[in-house]
Amino acid sequence: MSQHPPIKRYTAPDIQAQKGQKPIVSLTAYHAHTAGIIDPYVDFMLVGDSLGMVMHGLPSTVPVTLDMMIMHGTAVVRGSKRALVVVDMPFGSYEESPQIAFRNAARVMKETGCGAIKLEGGARMAETIHYLTQRGIPVMAHIGLTPQSVNVMGGFKTQGREQAQWAALEEDAKAVDEAGAFAVVLEGMAEALAEKISKSIMIPTIGIGASAQCDGQILVLEDMLGLSPRVPKFVKEFGQIGAAIEGAVAHYAQDVRARAFPTNDHVYGMKQKKKKGIPLKKSASKRKTPTK
Repeated sequence: MSQHPPIKRYTAPDIQAQKGQKPIVSLTAYHAHTAGIIDPYVDFMLVGDSLGMVMHGLPSTVPVTLDMMIMHGTAVVRGSKRALVVVDMPFGSYEESPQIAFRNAARVMKETGCGAIKLEGGARMAETIHYLTQRGIPVMAHIGLTPQSVNVMGGFKTQGREQAQWAALEEDAKAVDEAGAFAVVLEGMAEALAEKISKSIMIPTIGIGASAQCDGQILVLEDMLGLSPRVPKFVKEFGQIGAAIEGAVAHYAQDVRARAFPTNDHVYGMKQKKKKGIPLKKSASKRKTPTK
């Protein structure tokens, strides 16, 4: 009986090696079901802290906890086979010191089985990135529009639209590259700056709202499927799943109220007793004759 060889998961070095070779494809994933669906088509999937808004209805990513990330990360790893799974480090879990960052990142990797973590910040996080990578934790960096800093930035504002901002962002990219990150997400960044950064550093750039000049692209799955009520400018809706779900639910409700569902095709009948044998009829000679 032939056996298929086990499917090899993508690793952080695999993603890094794709720079200049082929575009890197990525989407977010938050649970096992969708992870299994997208797994054959992406190089890595990100368990983003955007799950706070997408899955839990929170106003931003700031309230997301480490336990929430571990719960969803475990589900995504369980539901996938080949793509690298990267788990976001939530706000407050890594900024205090490299040592605390390592403790929390190690916990994420041990409890989820993921292959890498992602954290926000450029030059200010270079020391932490170096500390983690030297201790066996692959790190994806994230610069530009960093949602965990939304309260400092004063909102979700595009970065690099004025050249006065370029120097600091270029320094961020250079710093995370030199610190040992295997890739860096460029979010909400002007195209010209994203192109310049992508050509100037050794690691792949993963764009989200940063143009096709990046080495790869990532989108929030629910955004590109048409499930989100508000879609950012940089998102292309590749499906209209939200409308399809609403249509299906409306049809279901209509059938239930009309008692058209469930039908006989959807219910369980009683178990039939098994017959052990057919009973013999009594012979005529043994029949009692009625008395007159």
